[in-house]
Amino acid sequence: MADTPASDSVSEEQVVTPWVAKAGKGDVAIDYDKLIRQFGSQRIGDDLLQRIEKVTLQKPHHFLRRGIFFSHRDMHSILDAYEAHKPFFLYTGRGPSSESMHLGHLIPFLFTKYLQEVFDVPLVVQMTDDEKFLWKDLTVEEAHRLTIENAKDIIACGFDVNKTFIFSDLDYMSSSPAFYRNVLRIQKCVTVNQAKGIFGFADTDCIGKIGFPAVQAAPAFSTTFPQIFGEKRKDIYCLIPCAIDQDPYFRMTRDVAPRLGFFKPALLHSSFFPALQGPQSKMSASDASSSIFLTDAPNEIKNKGP
Repeated sequence: MADTPASDSVSEEQVVTPWVAKAGKGDVAIDYDKLIRQFGSQRIGDDLLQRIEKVTLQKPHHFLRRGIFFSHRDMHSILDAYEAHKPFFLYTGRGPSSESMHLGHLIPFLFTKYLQEVFDVPLVVQMTDDEKFLWKDLTVEEAHRLTIENAKDIIACGFDVNKTFIFSDLDYMSSSPAFYRNVLRIQKCVTVNQAKGIFGFADTDCIGKIGFPAVQAAPAFSTTFPQIFGEKRKDIYCLIPCAIDQDPYFRMTRDVAPRLGFFKPALLHSSFFPALQGPQSKMSASDASSSIFLTDAPNEIKNKGP
């Protein structure tokens, strides 16, 4: 069954896309219940928290208990696989558009570290420098340089170095035929009209933007990483911890997966780290006054905010 958003829409003015997140006019904060209805995901409830504790033999992470990660797709399938001793891997990422990450960027990575530790599984981290080149006023070289800088922040989170692969799209695409082949397979499954419907692309957007979603989708399939999983293993599940604004990419991925012989990736969605100006929007690397960056000095932090 396709992951089609429910027909009732979020309030006319609340906007949550991979590029924009803002509350509706007159709302004090982003309405996550409406997002769940719009995107067609499921709220993380006590039953799922209890099952995670039972399976991992550990109390769920405080991000789960406090509702920071609040929504999911098919998390029960991952727990089923783990209990049946079937393999799965973690996939998350970062679009590098600033010299360093801010506090909001840390949320998925800190949570992913917990998942890697409790399940003892491989992790792939995609650095979408190609995306930032297409969407931002950056040269290819500058986008790649920011990837290197942001990768330092990610490494500092303390992932298992023997089970973690961090890659730049600009580098990995040129050195991995398996990655490019999966990108092509996904692109052939998605029409331009579907891409416009999912992502809101306009006729004035460059063709690179229309083709990019397949690049973010491909790491959800194990054959994209033959050096880790082998060339023919399609029986490996994928769990994607991410902010909920990334869900459109993976709704598309889940629709395509069965057609290519893969399991649908499961997702755990986080809410946004509010901007310093308030919860009507999120911290953004594009607006330095809205965010606390990991490299900010104490006096810089003191002078930010409303």
